[in-house]
Amino acid sequence: MLIAAVFVSIGMGALVLSFADPAIFRPTPTDDVLYNPHMGFQTFQHFNGDPLFDGQKWTEVGPEEFAAPPESLENPNHPYTTVAYCRWYWERIEPEEGQFRWDIIDGALKATRERGQTLAIRVMCHDSVGKHDVPKWFQECGAAGGITKAAKGAKYWLPDYSDPLYIKYWARLNAELAARYDGHPDLETVDCASIGPWGEWDVRPGNPSMQAKAALIDCYTDNFHKTPLLMQFDDAESLSYGVKHGTGWRADCLGDCGFKWGSGGGNWCHMYDCYPEGIIYGKAVDAWKTAPVVFEVCGVMGKWHDLGFDADYIFDQAVKWHFSQFNTKSSAVPDDYRPAVDRCLKRMGYRFVLRKLACPPVVRRAAMMQFYTWWENRGCAPIYYRYDLALQFKSGDRAFVVRTDADITRWLPGDVVYDSAVFVPGDLPFGKYALRVGLLHRISGEPKIQLAQEGRGDDGWYDLGEIEIVANDTETARYAEPGTP
Repeated sequence: MLIAAVFVSIGMGALVLSFADPAIFRPTPTDDVLYNPHMGFQTFQHFNGDPLFDGQKWTEVGPEEFAAPPESLENPNHPYTTVAYCRWYWERIEPEEGQFRWDIIDGALKATRERGQTLAIRVMCHDSVGKHDVPKWFQECGAAGGITKAAKGAKYWLPDYSDPLYIKYWARLNAELAARYDGHPDLETVDCASIGPWGEWDVRPGNPSMQAKAALIDCYTDNFHKTPLLMQFDDAESLSYGVKHGTGWRADCLGDCGFKWGSGGGNWCHMYDCYPEGIIYGKAVDAWKTAPVVFEVCGVMGKWHDLGFDADYIFDQAVKWHFSQFNTKSSAVPDDYRPAVDRCLKRMGYRFVLRKLACPPVVRRAAMMQFYTWWENRGCAPIYYRYDLALQFKSGDRAFVVRTDADITRWLPGDVVYDSAVFVPGDLPFGKYALRVGLLHRISGEPKIQLAQEGRGDDGWYDLGEIEIVANDTETARYAEPGTP
């Protein structure tokens, strides 16, 4: 009898499966757009199903009232999203010293859960047009700072970010925020937004010192241990410090190919003159391997369209920089750009497909079942949140789930080999079973992540093929005894 063996080359040797005549399942990949958790486009100051902002306008004022979900959570002029992004000014979250409006963030978390999303947040210091300064109580507490002029004659109250009072109160705000929300299952990310208008880290020479900047980053990294943090991009020294301490990063002006920045109307832009060098100078080249990269549209995509920008080029660059999420400011996607958007959605973030699973065709219950898998991550980044890789044995209405110890957050783009074994429950009835695979939410146990392959059932599990469950050696010996029924 010819005994079949499956092996893969490893260096000069080979890994040979420990069972003969294996069952080998090869799912068929698909090219569908997948709307998976923790990746893709974001809604901004809005949630799934809310109307988009009109034209090329948006608001920096975060929502404080939250309506019930509409009948449809989709919008024909914008991709479906799994992440909502909201930001609020400090004056709204702490209008009086020590009095925090947690009801605002609580309401936003509830709204995202009802709309099938998670919530990314930023609490920011102030703007640069004088409409939303730091809180009045802070201006009057003796903190250093004062009125300064901005572009177009605007005036605003600029704090001295090196002032111990500023560091004290900003650190307290974030300690309280983390104590209440760190690790919340519906909280996606938190922006480190200590400095500058809108918290964008637009630092000025000497303001603040590196010592102060470190303290204003530490107040996040010392307090948030579960929810991913995002460092703003604008100051390379601060970005480097943040990613060294485990943050991801975000940048707020993707796609400004041809905007006229500066009083001279020159051709400088983030896409050509800031992001390529800044990722390197900020020592953020490999940050994406362990923490998210997020971009925000420069202007809105409608402005890109008006100026004739190449959306494919812009998204190709963002994929090269390993982004997982994109904030379009809840503005309409021009019809001409939809093919580029769909192409981008198939490459940004993670995109898992099981290429092969090998296991014994006949499995004994109350025993370990070895299996061998080859996966591909066809996206540009890993997933940064733990989900459980699980196998399901299904027969009729009966389904038995066993979870593995796979850490899918380590599945970087490219090939992934995961070989392991699971314990087959001893109470499984004998017979034929459909073998299925899923990536399960760790709390709900539901298969929440879509794979880029065929075979997905209505319950979210992916069918692979059929195996048989039989008696184990002890049972076989017992059944062989005379008089055993």
